[in-house]
Amino acid sequence: MTAQPEETVAVPASLPALRRYPALQHAILAGAIVIAVILPFLTKSFIIFQLTQVMIYGLAILGLNLLTGFNGQFSLGHSAFYGFGAYTAAILMHNYDVPYYLTLPAAGGVCFVIGFLFGLPALRLQNLYLALATFALAIAMPQILKFHPLEAWTGGVQGLVVDQPDPPSFLPIDTDRWLYYFTLMVVLIMFAGAWSLVHSRTGRAIMAIRDHPIAASAMGINASLYKSLTFGVSALYTGVAGALGALVVAFVAPDSFSFLLSVSLLVGLVIGGVGSIPGCLFGGVFVLFGPNIAEFVATRLFGAIERFSGGLIALQVSDSRAIGLAGAVYGVILLLVIFVMPAGAAGFVRLVVGRLSRSRQARTNG
Repeated sequence: MTAQPEETVAVPASLPALRRYPALQHAILAGAIVIAVILPFLTKSFIIFQLTQVMIYGLAILGLNLLTGFNGQFSLGHSAFYGFGAYTAAILMHNYDVPYYLTLPAAGGVCFVIGFLFGLPALRLQNLYLALATFALAIAMPQILKFHPLEAWTGGVQGLVVDQPDPPSFLPIDTDRWLYYFTLMVVLIMFAGAWSLVHSRTGRAIMAIRDHPIAASAMGINASLYKSLTFGVSALYTGVAGALGALVVAFVAPDSFSFLLSVSLLVGLVIGGVGSIPGCLFGGVFVLFGPNIAEFVATRLFGAIERFSGGLIALQVSDSRAIGLAGAVYGVILLLVIFVMPAGAAGFVRLVVGRLSRSRQARTNG
């Protein structure tokens, strides 16, 4: 009874100090949206493509965050939902000529049903056992897509080519910029929906199940129903992200949705901040650019080895060793980021803003 007040006080103490300044919050949000709208006209097509992928990964991480960060269910299988959403959009467009904007709700609905049905038997599983079940889903999903009787729809190992949509005739922009703005609109709507869900009565019930499942049941919360619904909503978000990814990449293949994608989404969740909605976008940045940074650092290390050894050691380094070194550098980057920001980017921002707020208040009182 004495430890519980300390726990409940410690968590709100780290909440964003920006909540005390709602006008500043709104100004930051409006500024970020304005920058996001202007940015495509200041960068090249490849950068626009990368920024679009960052938003897509951020949306997929948000789906995982709703399940793990806010409801406490651990998942290693969200690459499967991402793949189901991508293939739903690709099949509808490739085989049935469905407009691209209609494939998003279709992908979300299909993934919601799959996630809800998968969540029902998963109610009996907790912690590591639930992670193992979702891991099995992530491993099985690419093999299901390669199944011979399904090749007429999925394309088998070869995958499917997706035709990218043309921008509306009244907009003087190219396809890359239109996909960027289309993704931005979808992401803003989905993030606003997630914020509303988390701050609603349903969201409080979801978080109550995460924090105190026995107490939540004692208060009359149907834990089984809420867990299954959260699994479905989480899959819906990730499925919509997968559909957007199919539109942007213009191609889907079974091996693109391997277990490595699930690990990447989990890494992005931890780096961005578990239980933080804005932190999901930072997690998307890390998922996309983290391996590139590691490869760049590995290349520089090989260059340094070559300079100091006069070219003798570098001649013995193969591409496989270069990939291995890039993986080692990526692991070191992860350790450093977790050491510097143990609560993720969102926790780091909360810490900095909280300290600045306390120092300002101390100077005012002084």
